[in-house]
Amino acid sequence: MSAHESMEHAEHAEHASGENKKIALLIAVIALCLALSETLGKGAQTESISKNVEASNLWAFFQAKSIRRTAVQTAADQGKLNLATTTDEAARAALQKQIDDWQKTAARYRSEPETGEGSEQLAERAKHAEHERDEATAKYHHFELASAAFQIAIVLASATIITGIIALAWVSGLVTLAGIVMTLLGLFQPHLLHLH
Repeated sequence: MSAHESMEHAEHAEHASGENKKIALLIAVIALCLALSETLGKGAQTESISKNVEASNLWAFFQAKSIRRTAVQTAADQGKLNLATTTDEAARAALQKQIDDWQKTAARYRSEPETGEGSEQLAERAKHAEHERDEATAKYHHFELASAAFQIAIVLASATIITGIIALAWVSGLVTLAGIVMTLLGLFQPHLLHLH
């Protein structure tokens, strides 16, 4: 091999080494994006599960309150029927007091703003938890798609080093941008696209 050929070979190797360093840096940046989207995705998934459990518990509590309210209201209605046939004044007064207590209890089971545990408040809280669950689920779907894009981009960038086809690095960059867009949508506009 002549000195001239050796110099050309060295220059080509140096150029390839410089390109590989750029690709390696691209892979590192994509890996960072992947780590962020995975972390955001796990957080959103955990939030979704947590809010789903909260909503389920609140709806169960709502049902229990509704059943209790119905039972107490039924007792009050039965008491009203019995009141009509009771002639003893002392018994009528006692029965009327019991009916009033049952009706107060039924009203409290329906609405108890001070504790937030009336059936009306429980339904509102459950709906709010469902809304938060749906929001977290929408975010999760975006972060999952972003993670997939970043993984594909890493594979394409790695293939660039092996094959020397620079077009793969450009495609990798475009796929990375798509992943970044999905991450941003997940953070700021999770309901813009419907991904369920």
